[in-house]
Amino acid sequence: MKIVCITGISRGIGKALAHKFINEGYFVIGTSITGDVDFGRDNLKLFKLDLLEPKSIKECASGIEKLLSMDSNDNSKKIDIHINNAGALFDEGENTVVIDKLRKTLEVNLIGPIDFTERILPLINNGGHIVNISSSAGSLEKVHHADYPAYKISKCALNMFTTYLAFRLKNKITVSSIHPGRVKTDMGAWKGDMTTDESAKYIFDTAIDKNIETGQFWYKREKFPW
Repeated sequence: MKIVCITGISRGIGKALAHKFINEGYFVIGTSITGDVDFGRDNLKLFKLDLLEPKSIKECASGIEKLLSMDSNDNSKKIDIHINNAGALFDEGENTVVIDKLRKTLEVNLIGPIDFTERILPLINNGGHIVNISSSAGSLEKVHHADYPAYKISKCALNMFTTYLAFRLKNKITVSSIHPGRVKTDMGAWKGDMTTDESAKYIFDTAIDKNIETGQFWYKREKFPW
């Protein structure tokens, strides 16, 4: 059974992704800030992960390592797909950089995911796929307004992590950024033109593609401008 690790599965896109992968026969390792979700499924193991807390990141990665090493005779128990989905928007309604909100945003959307990814990197199969859920807001070519600058900056920096890691892991692990679309979630005040299930399907199809070009930014399986 293939294994996917998805951060932030308690709601929104992460929750839809967890259901999609489970329904497709994957074992899902999921995380949430509280360590709980409002659904229970077979083939799901949940861990507590708060990306604002380095100790939480370390403990979560350690817990996943222990889970995968429970059967020492099964060398195939590694992660096939890792999705950095968890993220936050702290400066909605702002059109100037608020430094405290910028620091907090970078911790959740950039530094935390990098720390977590680096810790579980040895647990990912060669030939695996690391997916960073980015945003059109992180595209340098798509700056059309001055709203939520901290969020924009964090997603643009996350895209650089994608390209850097893709170069570093070339011919070993594929790394991608994905713009999930304008999805109807609480983060976006339920405004959007796509449901979480629709977005999850596009992300799933991209994540499982064995022939995808590494180090690229994707939307609906098409390249998206950086």
